[in-house]
Amino acid sequence: MSDDKNDNIQHFLELIRQSRRGKLKIYIGMSAGVGKTYRMLQEAKTLLRNGVDVKIGYIETHKRQETQELLEGLPVIPRRKLFYKGKELDELDVQAILNLHPEIVIIDELAHTNIEGSKNEKRWQDVMDILDAGINVISAVNIQHIESLNAEVKEITGVDVAERIPDSVLRKADEVVNIDLTADDLVTRLKEGKIYSTDKIGIAMKNFFQSEKILQLRELALKEVATQVERKIETELPRNAHLRAERFMATISSNHEIASKVIRKTARLAAHYNSKWIVLYVQTPKEDGDKIGLAAQRHLINNFKLATELGAEVIRTKNSNIAKGIIETAEQKQITTICIGKPHLSLFNVILNSAVFNQLLNKLSESDIDVVILS
Repeated sequence: MSDDKNDNIQHFLELIRQSRRGKLKIYIGMSAGVGKTYRMLQEAKTLLRNGVDVKIGYIETHKRQETQELLEGLPVIPRRKLFYKGKELDELDVQAILNLHPEIVIIDELAHTNIEGSKNEKRWQDVMDILDAGINVISAVNIQHIESLNAEVKEITGVDVAERIPDSVLRKADEVVNIDLTADDLVTRLKEGKIYSTDKIGIAMKNFFQSEKILQLRELALKEVATQVERKIETELPRNAHLRAERFMATISSNHEIASKVIRKTARLAAHYNSKWIVLYVQTPKEDGDKIGLAAQRHLINNFKLATELGAEVIRTKNSNIAKGIIETAEQKQITTICIGKPHLSLFNVILNSAVFNQLLNKLSESDIDVVILS
């Protein structure tokens, strides 16, 4: 059988799998306390009244009275009990959900890290398994848990959020809904004890729940949902077929801090244009495996992993001339935009100081390739 026939069969099988796959709806909020869980429970009540087989797979009420009251009367799938470090803990029972196979299941805390020993490391991976079984899922996540926004959120809040979901999870969602509140309304909810217990309110107001921080997070949430809506429109109603298909390429060096920033920002650009993208690392003889430290190698691998999680194709090529390596890969992959770090970075300096820099610019001009210098 020819490769073309194999490709056609695989494509057909993929279409069948997609048609059988469950639908995913995600509620996004700018922070804890905006009402994501409450909205999911309201939706579950409405669905139940309309005869839909909906069940609660996992809900975290955080002991909020109004949320706990709304949970009453809804069919709840018992959580899986297990012991970890001498304590009894509970997790989402994926197998129970698969066995019961409800039409819709509500699963909170999408970015949650599962207890060691679970089948999957992350809850979003559990959700993917449930969707693959043909079960529809309604879930929720805060804007600070989105991988490509990690650096921006850290800059706003001063907190490096550990639990994150790949942007690809949002791209797979059939519907993304923003739960919005004004900064004043959110602070009022906090003061009324509707978000945290009384002993935590003062600390929260001094740290995270400040108007300036809330407004910036709110802007991120609104932009993210707008991007998701634009992507859905472009996918389902292709109006700009005459425009060239954008393909982004992030070029990174072994400087892991700069590399991770370039990767995340390129991921955001690619997401905005709903385009494919790659991450290129040109390894020079000076950076052969035995010539850079173990820590640098580990960071490089972590950045490759980050890029893959964000949906990039990772290319690692060897070339004594970085500029030539970039040109060759850009032409081969039909790249439209190359993203590099800001001018003081070693990668840029290598290109700038090399004799081939003019050749690079000429080639990029001939190929109609844009260069974006990321701060």
